[in-house]
Amino acid sequence: MTARHILTLACPDRPGIVHSVSAGLLDVGANIVENAQFSEPDTGMFCLRTVLDTGETDPDAVRRAVLARLGDVPTLRVRREADLPRVLIMVSQVDHCLVDLLYRWNSGALQIDIPLIASNHPDLAHHAERYGIPFVHLPITPDTKPAQEAELRRLIDEHRIDLVVLARYMQILSDDLCAHLAGRAINIHHSFLPGFKGARPYHQAHHRGVKLVGATAHFVTADLDEGPIIEQDVARVDHAHTVAELTRLGQDTERVVLARAVRLWSEDRIVQVGTKTVVF
Repeated sequence: MTARHILTLACPDRPGIVHSVSAGLLDVGANIVENAQFSEPDTGMFCLRTVLDTGETDPDAVRRAVLARLGDVPTLRVRREADLPRVLIMVSQVDHCLVDLLYRWNSGALQIDIPLIASNHPDLAHHAERYGIPFVHLPITPDTKPAQEAELRRLIDEHRIDLVVLARYMQILSDDLCAHLAGRAINIHHSFLPGFKGARPYHQAHHRGVKLVGATAHFVTADLDEGPIIEQDVARVDHAHTVAELTRLGQDTERVVLARAVRLWSEDRIVQVGTKTVVF
C-alpha cells in the first residue's frame, strides 16, 4: 500500500538541491510522479513542488529523510495528499463568494474541509445551515475588536484551521492577527485598488468610465490589500455598462478568482517568495 504526499520547499538556490531531495525520497522508497521547480532571479530563492508515492505513510518521516540529505530547510513541508486542509471561511453580509466556495466544496471541486464559518453579522447563517456547517456569529465594534479577535484565534486553534479565507469579510484584521496568520489567510477584493478606495467602488469606477473590472486574491498582511498576489482576472466593460452590471461582472470575477486561489493553496501550489508568489 502506498501513500501520496506533496512536498514543497523554498530555500536559497545552490547546486545539488534536486539531487539531495531525490536521494532523500529514494531513501523512503518514493516514486516521483510530478515535479515543478523554479529559481526566482530577484531573490535567488529556489522553489520546488514534488508529488510522490511511497510506502511510508507518515509525512514527517518523509520530511526527515529529505532533511537528512538536504540539510536544515525550515520551509520544507510534506503533506499527505489525503489529509485535506481545514479551511475557516469568514464573511460579512455579501454572500456571492461564500455561496460559490460552498458549492465547489460540496461538488468535490475544492478538496478541503470546512469545519466552521464565522461572521461579524448573522445574515448568512442560513447558507451554513444548508450544508450542515457550524456558523459562529462574532459581532465586532471598535471597543470589542481585541476580544473578538482573541475568540477568533481560539476557534482557529480549537478547530485546527490551516487556512482562513476572507470571503468578503469587511473588517480589517489587526497587525497581530495578520502576523499570526502569515501565509495562512487569503483575501479577495476588486482590482481597482489602489484607486477607488472605500465605499461604492463600482459607482466610483462607473463615474470614471473604466474599461476593465477585475479581482485580486492575495495573502493577508498588515499592509492593507498589499499582500503577495496569488491570482487575478479581469472582464472588459464599456460605456454602456451600468453600475449594476459592473457590480455583477466584478462579483463574478471575485468568486472565480477566490476559488482559484483557495484551490491553488489547498494543492500546495503556492510558494511565497518575498513580496510575491511562485504558483506552480
